[in-house]
Amino acid sequence: MIVVSYVLCARQTTPEPSPVALLVQLFTVAVVLWVTHVRVRLLRVALVVLGIAVAGVAAVAILGLSGQGLALSLSVMSMGAYLIAPVAIVWHVLHRPLIDQQTLLAAISAYLLVGMFFTFVYNAISLVTSVPTFGDGQPNSLTSQLFFSFSTLTTTGYGNLVPVGSGLQTIAVFEAITGQLFLVIAVARVVSAWVPHRPGQADRKEAD
Repeated sequence: MIVVSYVLCARQTTPEPSPVALLVQLFTVAVVLWVTHVRVRLLRVALVVLGIAVAGVAAVAILGLSGQGLALSLSVMSMGAYLIAPVAIVWHVLHRPLIDQQTLLAAISAYLLVGMFFTFVYNAISLVTSVPTFGDGQPNSLTSQLFFSFSTLTTTGYGNLVPVGSGLQTIAVFEAITGQLFLVIAVARVVSAWVPHRPGQADRKEAD
């Protein structure tokens, strides 16, 4: 589902988020909260909020509404969704006693979700300012914001897209630091405590 969300965002050639993409994102967050076993009360509240958001997005898609205010609302909801999901995953991983293949996949998923979160931070800012995100002559779309976000998160830094203004540049620096800290803390923990599953291992433990 994370890959589907990424593809839907990557196909956006304008800054305005897609209601369909947001529906997929909200469903992804609901699944993340379910599989990470958050507290029942928190899960119920989150599901109610997500349900209301889904109903609103569905109404927008059916009625064909548009406008900057609507685009900003969709962007902020996407940003919130991609903030909740990685936090829930990281919390679950840090409190999980066993480190295995599922933990590794969870860490990778959280890393991707962090990149998506910063994508919509850039997107929301671009929707409320008249200055192009990457300056004149550069594409100002969700696709370019997505590419820049993951280039920054991984500290690849191709240099073809450079944010305009100290505010966006500060966020980019914070994203780069976040990406490195994530790798150092989360991935390093997974690798250092890796316990590969071996056939018959569970049976031997039960016999002991």
